[in-house]
Amino acid sequence: MEKLPPAKTLPLLNKSETVVTLLAILLLVALICQPMQAQTLTVLHQFTGPDGLSPYSGVTIDSVGDLYGTTYGGGATGNGTVYELKRNGSGYLHKQLHVFAGGDDGEQPYGGVVIGQFDVLYAASNGGPANSGTLFSLQPPFSFCRSVSCPWFHNVLYDLASGSGAAPFYGQPAIDAVGNLYATTGFGGISDYGTVYEVSHSGSGWTGTTLYLFQAGADGAYPAHSVILDSEGNLYGTTGGGGGYGEGAVFELERTASGWAEHLLASFGAPDTCAGYTLSGLIMDSAGNLYGGTTGDGTTACVFELSPSPNGSQFSVLYTFTISNGGQGPVGNLVMGANGTLYGTTQGLGAFGLGNIFNLTPSGDSWIYTDLYDFRNDGDGQYPTGDLILDSEGNLYGTNIGDSTGRGVVWKLTP
Repeated sequence: MEKLPPAKTLPLLNKSETVVTLLAILLLVALICQPMQAQTLTVLHQFTGPDGLSPYSGVTIDSVGDLYGTTYGGGATGNGTVYELKRNGSGYLHKQLHVFAGGDDGEQPYGGVVIGQFDVLYAASNGGPANSGTLFSLQPPFSFCRSVSCPWFHNVLYDLASGSGAAPFYGQPAIDAVGNLYATTGFGGISDYGTVYEVSHSGSGWTGTTLYLFQAGADGAYPAHSVILDSEGNLYGTTGGGGGYGEGAVFELERTASGWAEHLLASFGAPDTCAGYTLSGLIMDSAGNLYGGTTGDGTTACVFELSPSPNGSQFSVLYTFTISNGGQGPVGNLVMGANGTLYGTTQGLGAFGLGNIFNLTPSGDSWIYTDLYDFRNDGDGQYPTGDLILDSEGNLYGTNIGDSTGRGVVWKLTP
């Protein structure tokens, strides 16, 4: 069975050159260096093991600026945690909301949390009753709690094995206006090619429904990231395999009167696309354009756009990464800021081969790539994997799965 990849000088001047050339080169150097100098990266939390390790998920932010995420391992049991970083003056106070016990309780979440009504958190984990994964909720205490150790209430809403799914990977569930949740499993279904499922309210409980079973043909296989919703309730996502060229696909699940219909929007590896095998998902702007990044084939990766058109979606490569030494392109989702600027990270690229933060700024018919920050693992961590978020002030938040202690960090990049 195919497996998903894991969640790695100017020339000297001689005396005959003119002052004009010197000034031009100095100006070019200043322009190249300026973006790096303008960014400030702050580590908000460094995991130690008992409080968690390997935060694959990225973080989610609430209305007051508190951050929430998961760790794949660590905690008292070693099975992972759900945590909060609560604003505390100029810093953040770490609080464990749940430590996974393994077994029926679940374990080792890759994906992040989404915040629903009444501040309830929803996410997926591995493990569970049939060891295929769960979708769960975490509810805050009903009464005011004065201690940082007050427990939240953990509830398994859906055992993924009951819908033939297995192994939820990256991303957070999508949640609609009435609180229904949508997500993917990387395996399970037909010959372990993965599924898309919905979990909805049913009386006083929850009911899970499998919406689509991938078949590893042109429809794709092994969705490694969760899905997103448009205003009509249609779902969009990516797969790490399958598609017309075997390197994955971008798909739509359209809600119809008779059920859900899958449409192939793009196949990675096609002559007019780019290398795929993507672990990252999609974002959508107000015009319905889709943006994402591919993890790559070991040689190249890309950032792409899919635009609606009368003849189907128009695929455009916005930027191509050159990969070497086992690095990977984007694993977490992009995020869009002011004026349509896209922000993203790579896992194992950048100046030190430990990952970097970049943006792509639209400029006419092209996009300008800027390397904002290169991770060095000198306290700032390495290998960014999670989805990114922007706050109202333009600060960027993310996570790295490793650092000098091998446990990972949460960071903020300030413009």
